[in-house]
Parts: sequence; structure tokens; C-alpha cells
Amino acid sequence: MTEASGTPVRVAIVDDEPDARERLRALLADAPDVRLVAECVDGADALRTLSALASTPDAPDVLFLDVQMPELDGFGVVEALADALGTDALPVVVFVTAHDAYALRAFDVSAADYLLKPYDRPRFARALERGRARAHATAPDASDAPGDLRALLAHVRAARRHAERFVVRRDGRLYFVRTTDVDWIDAEGNYVRLHAAGTAHLVRDTLGGVEARLDPERFVRVHRSAIVNVDRIAMLEPYFHGEYVVTMRDGTKLTSSRSYSGRLRALLK
Repeated sequence: MTEASGTPVRVAIVDDEPDARERLRALLADAPDVRLVAECVDGADALRTLSALASTPDAPDVLFLDVQMPELDGFGVVEALADALGTDALPVVVFVTAHDAYALRAFDVSAADYLLKPYDRPRFARALERGRARAHATAPDASDAPGDLRALLAHVRAARRHAERFVVRRDGRLYFVRTTDVDWIDAEGNYVRLHAAGTAHLVRDTLGGVEARLDPERFVRVHRSAIVNVDRIAMLEPYFHGEYVVTMRDGTKLTSSRSYSGRLRALLK
């Protein structure tokens, strides 16, 4: 193991393979000034655990995150944590993968590092020190970890075709809302409000950010403050100056603005 910088670092690991977690755990145990604060067995476990730790003294500085996991992969973990906590609260990410295509295509531009399985002790040590340096960086050109994570998140979202679910944090718990269950969406300050099956859910994001993640064949922006699920539209009524009154299946009435009415007109053809 290479000599540590002397700055303590809190580490969490996420991997669905027991042998892989054991390997990481053993290497971390040999590293000075490292404390393992969480060990998660899959993406859903990571969401629960890291969200609970986010505002505590045990919040991890560095996250060793497997890419390929069932249900919720490493891509989804980063995206869901950003939705639930905000990018500023995310730890520095070191991706762990058996497939170099993932790392080379997207992550090395903004993640602290990636480990290609199988990796040896010196390679792990370099990854750990890069994570430590990023987490505790003070130089102006190296301290913008949130900016790096926003760039990483942009790559993640670009790599995923369309969002399949939203992660909603409420009462200290995390809930999943499938995009196909969403009727319409509107802006609420620094949040967006998802309306699904008669219930409203708040997600920390901008309406533009949400729109970029949605399937444009299914969701249409009708106003600067509203997006609708096309399949949930019950009726369109022409209004003034090229605008429309949009009646949703749940009875909600929205008025489209002229600048956003083009897609609605296309639906009438």
C-alpha cells in the first residue's frame, strides 16, 4: 500500500458480489487513516444507507461503486442520490467495473478514478489516494468536486436513454415513482412536483433538468412551468392566440403557452 497523505478519509463500498466487497474491505483495512463507514450489497441498499448517512459525521468522503448491479446499477445510484440529496452532498466516486468500456467511455473525465477488475494492491492504492485527494482538495483548480459530479451526472444521464423512475425522499425514506405513472409535472421553487395517481411528490431538480431526462415521445412541455404525460391527456381545447386548455385525466386543467403549443398541435394531426 502506498503511503497515505495523513488526512483521514471515510469510505463506503457498494458491490453486489460478496467476494468483491471482501477484497475491498481487506485492502481498506490495510490503509492508514481510512475508516469504512458503510458496506452496501446493491444499489437500493446504497440509496438507503448513503441517504441516511448524508447529514451525519459518518457521511462518506469516497465511494467505491460497482457499475454492474441488478435492479439499480452504478449509473442509477449516482443519479438517484443526486435527485435525493443534491450533487453537493455526493461523495467522491471511484467506479469499480469488470468492463473497461464503461470507464473509458464516460467516467474517467469526471470521476476520481475507476478500478478495472481484477485490480492489484498498488492500483487500488492509487485509486484510494486519488479519491482522498479529490475529497480533501483545497487548490482552486481541484476543489470543484460538486462541479465534477455535475459533469459526471450529465454523462450518466446522456448514457441512459430515458429516466425510468424518480427517487422521492419523504419522511426520511426513499420512494420510487415510475415515469410511466406520472400524469403531469410542475415547478415548485427549487423543486419539481410529480403528480401521479392523485399524489404529489417533490423532487429536487429543475423542470428543464427533468425534461431532459424524459422520453419526448411520451412527455410534452406545455408551459415554462408544466410538463404533461401525453397518455394522460383527456382533452385539448383551442384557446386564444394558438394556446390550448389541456384537460388531464385526473381533471386538472392546464393552459399551454403559445411558445410550447407546437407539440400539442402536432398531436391533433
